[in-house]
Amino acid sequence: MSEIKVIAFDCDGVMFDTEAANRTYYNDILAHVGRSPMTDEQFAYCQMHTVDQALAYLFPERDEYERAQAFRRKNGYSPYIGYMKMAPDLVDVLSWCRPGFKTAVATNRSDTMDRVLEVHGLGKYFDLVVTALDVENPKPHPEQLIKISEHFGASPKQVLYIGDSSVDEQAARAAGVRLAACCNPSLDADYHIKRLAEIKAIAGGLNRRKSV
Repeated sequence: MSEIKVIAFDCDGVMFDTEAANRTYYNDILAHVGRSPMTDEQFAYCQMHTVDQALAYLFPERDEYERAQAFRRKNGYSPYIGYMKMAPDLVDVLSWCRPGFKTAVATNRSDTMDRVLEVHGLGKYFDLVVTALDVENPKPHPEQLIKISEHFGASPKQVLYIGDSSVDEQAARAAGVRLAACCNPSLDADYHIKRLAEIKAIAGGLNRRKSV
């Protein structure tokens, strides 16, 4: 069994509870274009996909899509970062990862991720951040996770990815990395966790067994 060298995190639903932030963000865009607030089905899609994919989904008409994009570019995401709730164990787990593991982010966020890390003081904890802007194909394509694996010279089985959605599941399976499903028992994952602190036992246990 391979040891773990890299622990990678999804952002929304793993590092942060972003439901309030993202609902408010997309509902403000919808209101600007004269549309009703998003349904739960629409929110589920937007929560997993890139912002460009989400806006194309919410605004299939070209004129509305362009108005939505213009509003998004003008307003940015900074007003909504305060709505994000950091996972209670996140800083403790990231501190524990040092220096034994490399750490990374693999997220379908695009131009908002750097600001999120800056505002919450998390940039120093990550060796690599891969967003939708850093690849040709966002999740569920495996490109982000393959990029992380190759960057650190690790085999796919030496990467543990913490995700919470079906696109994370698909990306992990296609990349061949281990998946820890966070708070989503419906996913087909190597491990299921209810809080990030459980990653310590998983990653630490795998590495202890490898060293025996």
